[in-house]
Amino acid sequence: MAGLTLASPSAERGVYSPWRETWRRYSRHKLAVVSAILLLVLILTVVVGPFIWRVKINDIDIVAGLQGPSLAHPFGTDDLDQDILARMIYGGRISLAVGLAAMLVSVVIGTLIGALAGMSRGALGHGLMWLTDLFLSLPQLPLLLLLIYLLREGLKSIFGPEGGIFILIVLVIGGLRWMPVARLVRAQFLSIREKEFVEAARALGASPVRQVVKHILPNALGPVIIAGTIDVAAAIIAESTLSFLGLGFPPDTPTWDRLLFDAKDFVDIGPHWALFPGGAIFIAVVAINFIGDGLSDALDARRVI
Repeated sequence: MAGLTLASPSAERGVYSPWRETWRRYSRHKLAVVSAILLLVLILTVVVGPFIWRVKINDIDIVAGLQGPSLAHPFGTDDLDQDILARMIYGGRISLAVGLAAMLVSVVIGTLIGALAGMSRGALGHGLMWLTDLFLSLPQLPLLLLLIYLLREGLKSIFGPEGGIFILIVLVIGGLRWMPVARLVRAQFLSIREKEFVEAARALGASPVRQVVKHILPNALGPVIIAGTIDVAAAIIAESTLSFLGLGFPPDTPTWDRLLFDAKDFVDIGPHWALFPGGAIFIAVVAINFIGDGLSDALDARRVI
């Protein structure tokens, strides 16, 4: 009929693609968008910063001991006359890497255990959930300290002081954060495995592995992504706690948390030393939490935005 035009299927997919709809819903959450920008700025700063601010982390300015912010030292100096900005740029890469790596460990372990428990209809599922509840009931901080005490020297001797502590902190924090992810994944699997499209795949002869990989897991990833963002913030805070207790990275590795630990005795005469690393941790954690909140709204198909 003249004057009638039909949109092609590809055009329809372009207009109503799931990714575009997710971005539309996420962009409605203004705090989440601002938080994503702040986190991106932090990441770019610690990645690109050394090429712009070329002061070395161990350079000493003997005339600027524990000096406040200035043109020569925008974030001031510490008690050893070292530039805090240079040390924060270096340490930020480690602090953020710890959060991301620990999140990956917890998500992988939690997804594997939750998927096995969700697909099992017998004793295996109950046993895995009993194990999950057992880990949830354990006191986290004492167990964290015990594992670090037992494994610290062995890993340091194998991978070196900095590499060993990084691997230890990532494995310990990630290994004690998988339980909420496992419970969440199991709940999603129990719900999705009874849906019609999964029943149809099962009737067509799809193996359990194919059902999980092709049909169930992709539809359960939304809550997992949200839990992962929260785990990044929790891992950064956990590493801060360990560093503040003196059980984190060695003194010559200036992570944000280590800088905060070193500054605690100089807060009255050099507050800038604690203010900047503490502010970076605060901004990173709050931004990640708001990003998780925005993803929760964007990936919840039942929520009208």
